[in-house]
Amino acid sequence: MRALSFPGLLHRRPARFRLTVIYTGLFLVAGALLLAATYGLVASSLPTSAGKMTGAAVSASYPGLRPCEASSPAAAGRQTCKEAAAVAMQRIADAGVRGARAQTLSHLLSYSLAGLAVMAVLAAFLGWVVAGRILRPVHAITAAARLASEDNLSQRIGLPGPEDELKELADTFDEMLARLESAFASQRRFVANASHELRTPLTVMRTAIDVTLAKPRRTPEQLEAMAVDVRRAVEQAESLIEALLTLARSDRGLGPRSSFDMAVLAEDALDAVTSAAQGKRLTVRSELRPGAAAGDPVLAERLVTNLIGNAVRHNTPDGWIHVTTGCIDGMAFISVANSGPVVPDAAVPFLFEPFYRLAQGSGTEENDGAGLGLSIAESVVAAHRGHVSARPVPQGGLEVTAMLPAR
Repeated sequence: MRALSFPGLLHRRPARFRLTVIYTGLFLVAGALLLAATYGLVASSLPTSAGKMTGAAVSASYPGLRPCEASSPAAAGRQTCKEAAAVAMQRIADAGVRGARAQTLSHLLSYSLAGLAVMAVLAAFLGWVVAGRILRPVHAITAAARLASEDNLSQRIGLPGPEDELKELADTFDEMLARLESAFASQRRFVANASHELRTPLTVMRTAIDVTLAKPRRTPEQLEAMAVDVRRAVEQAESLIEALLTLARSDRGLGPRSSFDMAVLAEDALDAVTSAAQGKRLTVRSELRPGAAAGDPVLAERLVTNLIGNAVRHNTPDGWIHVTTGCIDGMAFISVANSGPVVPDAAVPFLFEPFYRLAQGSGTEENDGAGLGLSIAESVVAAHRGHVSARPVPQGGLEVTAMLPAR
């Protein structure tokens, strides 16, 4: 059994001890007030004197006073004797009443104080028990917090009981653990995928170099082919690193804020992909109405570039692209729709996951990209407190709409 020493008790359960002291103190204050009220009511109801006594009343009540009649034949003398006896008896009666009143009040105070002391001890014990029951959910939350770590976030409290503040706190803590578990799992997947994606171009470069160096007689054409392969792998790694840096920057929040126009950014991005669009014989249509917004122009430019770049990369030969910008309901928007492979409705939520690729693709790793375009778009939009959505085009392809707060 634990020792209930005061210092140890205070050190182990300070909140429980304080609650017990508060409960006991409130009981003592309420008990003292009740005792004072009871004492005052009893004291005011008890008489302080026996009442006025007349000589006739004394003679009738106490036959022993009749010698006054025999002691003096004169009526005046007998009356004086009776009055003197009445005064003496009045004093005796008053003293008796006061003594009885004092004894009654003394007994009342003694018994009440003793009862209050006993009830105070009982109140302290019950307060200790009740405080422990009240704080039990807090101990469960503390235990779950101690068990939680980066590698073990599956611990849940699951507090039963009525829907009160403590259960709400426990449920909120469980929800927080679930969000943290999901975030850490997503982070681990992201790191694993990023490592794999970064390792791929390095493997390509090493393979190209090893194959070329393994040949006993290397011709200039072979060295040039190796250089082309290495250059392509370097560009792929550079693009991936740039995308990762952009994603990390947008996750940290906005940089310097300024005004920009979504229409201008879309026009610049369309000019940048003109050559690639012509290579696939894509029909490009644009409705670029002014869409003034405020935020980080570098991230916004990356957002627009990624959306239009994805529309070209994941398109089919002789396909089409439709880009629209403008303002609606206080939001500046850009909508990019394109033809391409059929996108299942169930796959749309996963398109914003890092490194996610559809099974249907162009067939080449270069064209399929790293799978970070829509992830970056979602992160940039979230940093601007906007929202982004995607929906499949029935004939094949995808339409993505990003909305940022208007200026």
